[in-house]
Amino acid sequence: MAQDMEQLYQQRLKRYVTAMRNGKPDMVPIRPFVAEFTAKYAGYTCQQVCQDYEIAFDAARKCAAAFDWDAVVANMVYGWMGFAQALDLKYYAVPGVHVAPTNAFQYREPSEEDAWMQPEDYDEFASDLMGYLWNKWLPRVAKEVNGPDGPATYRNNVALVKSGMGMLNYFHAFGTQAARLRKESGTVSAISGILKAPFDILADKFRGYIGLTMDLFERPEKVKKACEALMPHLLWMALSGADPDKNVPIAIWMHRGCVPFVNHDQFRDLYWATLKPIIEEIWRRGHQTLFYAEGKWGAHLQSFRELPAGSIIYHCDQDDIFQVHRELHDKFAISGGGVPNYMLQIGKPQQIREYVKKVIEGVAKDGGYIMDASAIVQDDAKTENIQAMTDAAREYGQY
Repeated sequence: MAQDMEQLYQQRLKRYVTAMRNGKPDMVPIRPFVAEFTAKYAGYTCQQVCQDYEIAFDAARKCAAAFDWDAVVANMVYGWMGFAQALDLKYYAVPGVHVAPTNAFQYREPSEEDAWMQPEDYDEFASDLMGYLWNKWLPRVAKEVNGPDGPATYRNNVALVKSGMGMLNYFHAFGTQAARLRKESGTVSAISGILKAPFDILADKFRGYIGLTMDLFERPEKVKKACEALMPHLLWMALSGADPDKNVPIAIWMHRGCVPFVNHDQFRDLYWATLKPIIEEIWRRGHQTLFYAEGKWGAHLQSFRELPAGSIIYHCDQDDIFQVHRELHDKFAISGGGVPNYMLQIGKPQQIREYVKKVIEGVAKDGGYIMDASAIVQDDAKTENIQAMTDAAREYGQY
């Protein structure tokens, strides 16, 4: 049995890697980014998988064993709320605390006045990033943490110890999770390492979208210097978790830097100027990057073509998958664009099958394609529709 699982794992790994390298495997690999759907399928609530990462791991394993998928993310419900609550982070809404136990965790967007970083902080941020994070940013976003001028209270110290030990345990557990997926269901762990664009980090965790929007017009040079200050740290973060065998990619979640959130000049001069060198360095080290392009990024496809051939896998969300294929496939593999998430929620299995067939026939005939839904699958997706997507990909995805 163990030998059979290892054989299945090696077959799936070869299929997945071949497609990501823009080659033609034996069949189209299936790699759905299933998040809260795993909780529903395994019989858990969103609150349970967010609060206990071992439950989230278990849910991912149950889905991997039940569906004929080549690869899954070891835990796509990545927002572990135990860590968030240890510090009492202000930018998370926790299932069962701030939102219903059946709802996914949410990010809280600050007002311009209450942004975690203020406009006058840019110079300090750019000149001493780590000092700024520890002395100013952390006490602002974590209710349990006192600033350097505050008392070193028992609650302050325990919060720092609990959160630090918790994150250490959490990240170390991913190795065991990947090994169990391999041994128990022959499933590949789909990504290793994570990246975010400096611009997105600045928007998400520091200025907020409204504050950053103002900064783009009032102090664009300071925005660029802040993004440049983040670059080496984000590169290190990505490489520190990368696959040592250089098979599966580092993932980057992209969401704030596309039109219409920013204009073309702002994309080129701020977003792309500080992200492209990171991707190029990751590729120089031998790792691919999965561009998980949430939203619509069709206006920037020609910019992505500036990257070395094979350096990225482009995941299509709301853009026309056939246009993406025409513009990128000669250089990069493509994933997603398969089934719109709304269709997984309200569609019928036969509709799902027809959509999968259309996509595979249109973009997968020469290889270089990985089947997935358009975006991260949450708990509104119907199990029968996920099964239909899987079955159709196997039926129509043979080479």
